[in-house]
Amino acid sequence: MIKVVRGNPTPEELAAALAVVQARAATAGTAAPGPAAPRPAWSDPGRVAATRLPRPGPAAWARTYWPN
Repeated sequence: MIKVVRGNPTPEELAAALAVVQARAATAGTAAPGPAAPRPAWSDPGRVAATRLPRPGPAAWARTYWPN
């Protein structure tokens, strides 16, 4: 049951709101969650941490993020 708490909607506005609520209720029970999509390798934080750290030197800061 839907109850209008505030305002005075027209019949068209009430029908539009009811259609949205019915559509959401119809799709809420039918969509079964599927398997999770695999994460792309570029977003894996272990990809960067798996490599050895660069040797100290003048350009070491440039090699800290991207592995060779």
